[in-house]
Amino acid sequence: MANALSFRLRSTTMRFAGLGLAVPLLAASLLSAQAQAPAAPAPNPQMVAAQAAFEALPEAERRAIQTDLIWAGAFNGAVSGSFGPLTFRGINTIKAASKGTSDGILTPAERKALAQRAAAARDAAGFRLIADERTGARIGIPMKLLPKRDVSPGGGRWQSEDGRVTLDTNATPPATDTLEAQFERATSAAVQGRKITYKLLRPDFFVVTGETATGKFYRRLSSGPAGLRGFTIGYDKALTQAVDPLVIAIAASFDPFPTGPMPAAGTAVAGPAPAQGTTAAPPPVAVRASERYGAGFVVGDRLVLTAKAAIEPCKAVNVGGRAAKLRVKDDASGLALLDVDGVSAAAPGLRSEALGDQAGLVLVAYGNTGGQRAAMALPGQGVKTGSGTAVYAPLQPGQVGSPAFDRQGRLAGLVTADPSDKFLVAGVAPQRAHAMADGAAIAPFLSKAGVSLPTAAATVELSTGAVVDKAGKSVLQIVCTL
Repeated sequence: MANALSFRLRSTTMRFAGLGLAVPLLAASLLSAQAQAPAAPAPNPQMVAAQAAFEALPEAERRAIQTDLIWAGAFNGAVSGSFGPLTFRGINTIKAASKGTSDGILTPAERKALAQRAAAARDAAGFRLIADERTGARIGIPMKLLPKRDVSPGGGRWQSEDGRVTLDTNATPPATDTLEAQFERATSAAVQGRKITYKLLRPDFFVVTGETATGKFYRRLSSGPAGLRGFTIGYDKALTQAVDPLVIAIAASFDPFPTGPMPAAGTAVAGPAPAQGTTAAPPPVAVRASERYGAGFVVGDRLVLTAKAAIEPCKAVNVGGRAAKLRVKDDASGLALLDVDGVSAAAPGLRSEALGDQAGLVLVAYGNTGGQRAAMALPGQGVKTGSGTAVYAPLQPGQVGSPAFDRQGRLAGLVTADPSDKFLVAGVAPQRAHAMADGAAIAPFLSKAGVSLPTAAATVELSTGAVVDKAGKSVLQIVCTL
């Protein structure tokens, strides 16, 4: 039986070079290099043109292209219909196979070839989108890998013949539990023999991955009016190369609260839709290559603390919907202080003690959620590097200036380096090291500007939600016009 499963796994394995789910943990020797602030890249003309062509397509077709790229082994991001570096690279990977121009735009022939390649991979895995009657969610199941169907305590269950791979769905009715409480339990250090390799909490979902001595798991849970719905897949470590790519496809297919009719079986391309490159004059598209994003923290009446990298080289800076002016900046710490009329908030106190290595932190950042930028909570850890303090967190471009709070809700630091590129695993960002100014750098910078941010004593530890409730109102989005 194990040999039969091994054969099926080899036949359904997609070529995901370097996309294993173990990537969130990086070698300690790389932390110092990764924490250096990268120079702001100039807009790529090819990528701008490719974005315009991509966004001229109907949303269903944009999502279908990203889904097909996943099955072709060329994309490991979230299927959102939004264009970014991962989609650009994925399309160029497909084009390279046919010796096409690396312009990020699929010709009709390349689009057809991509759809055929993805369909073949799906068929090899027996991948089917099913409506799980026990939870109400929709999820893709690789039936050739998971032919055994059963029920779990909170939903459905699919297993391999030999039991080495198990996928469970689960649902919790409204008002019986919270996303935050489940996240705290899912990441608790009290569970013996389990190592959490990645964790991400956002307002409407969380993702946790981890491993034991012999196995790996991926868990996703979403919150909505109908309660909590999610899935967990666990598998033998020996099957990592074969199962990791399927986890990406399953995560991309998961729809916790579906609306509308079930997509037709076997539909790979939502059509009919115009292929990229066939429209002579596409309608105007709002390309955002001239904008960059960041975050700032209100430290007093009309005063916002942020990173120097969030406002350079900007022609104009907008904070929370209001125009901002630079008051002072400091190259050594990477900090900047802005004057912003109309902003005021009761800022939490500053942490005065030095951060211990691997100190637990909560970052409040702004990121893309459902095509819109919104505030979100991200987990982090303080780390010591050769150049100072860094934070190990799942940050994306546009999250420079995000403040980090300790578990007492005190300001512990502020991210001073903007990630230079977007990188996702199974639709989520892995944890990497990013330069951060800690309390020892923030206090003297503010003092030189004539601003005093009181320190606060350590108190009881707070949950992630309580930290966000305490400090989140002081965090504002920054928009930089280049």
